Formats: sequence, C-alpha cells, structure tokens
Amino acid sequence: MLQRSRAAISLSVAVLAGLLAGGMATAAEWRQGWATLRNERHGFLIAYPSEIFQQESESRTDEGRVLQSRDGKAQLLVGAFANDDSTTLAEYRDFLMQENYAGAEIDYAPVRGKWFVLSGTMGDREFYERVSFTCDGRLINSWAMVYPKAERRLYNRVVEAVSRTYSPGAGRSGNCD
Repeated sequence: MLQRSRAAISLSVAVLAGLLAGGMATAAEWRQGWATLRNERHGFLIAYPSEIFQQESESRTDEGRVLQSRDGKAQLLVGAFANDDSTTLAEYRDFLMQENYAGAEIDYAPVRGKWFVLSGTMGDREFYERVSFTCDGRLINSWAMVYPKAERRLYNRVVEAVSRTYSPGAGRSGNCD
C-alpha cells in the first residue's frame, strides 16, 4: 500500500513538474485528481493534490481546515478569521515570527501592501506560509504547508502549484459584507 501511494505521489509530482516547466497540458489537465476547498463563511478558495493530502476529519469551526499527507509527515493548513483586534499586517507578521517561527532560518519573506510570505527551515522541517489581509484588514486569510526537509524537492513543487490556486476570501458575498 505504501509503495503504491508513493508511486501515485511520484506520478502526480512528475506530471506537475512537467507542467510547471512548460509542458503541453492545459490548465485543467494539471489539476486532475485535485480537490478544491471553498470556505462559505470567509470566501477563500484553495486547491490541493488529493493524492498527497486528505482531510483528517470535518472541521469543528468554519474558519479553516487541516489536511495531512497520506504518510502523516506533512500538513496543509488553510483558514481565515476576523481581525477583531485591528492587528496590522506588520504586527501579525511579527507575532508569527515570534510564536510560530522563533529560531527558524527564513529564506524567503516578501512583504507587500496586503500580504506577506514566510518560508524557511526549522530543524528537520520546512514551511511556507502566505498571509493576506482582506476587507480593509478586517479579515486575515492564510495557508501554510509544513513538511519534512528531506522531502523538499517534492513539497517545494507542491507549494508552488498550490499557491497558484489560492484566492483569499472577502466574506460570504465576496464584497466584505
């Protein structure tokens, strides 16, 4: 079973890598076998390779989801929540750096007007987290992938592909109301 699962992941990644490198398939073909996660309350959307990640169980809240790789070594986390404290983008980034990534080696960390990314290594794990402020900062959207450093070649490609599908939310109607 494990060998078949690794073979399926390898095949998915090989197809994905070829497409990212400019293969001939259409956009719809590269996401065959992918699942899409939509959040009705906050409006975010993200797609992921279902051969690699699966939902552990239904979420108890409508703020997000945690998906596990089939071998349990990687996680994909996605969610959104109201910014009731009016935290700024810079304050939230500092908070994550201190609380979640203290001691990490950050190797990619762009900051733009309404979003930022934190990516790097902590021990034997790599991470990539994208945070977007929407609705004039009233809603904080994020997704993150945490995975074994030893499997970075696989998961770095998955991160790149998943990032192309992500759309932060703007509430139920899409109009921040």
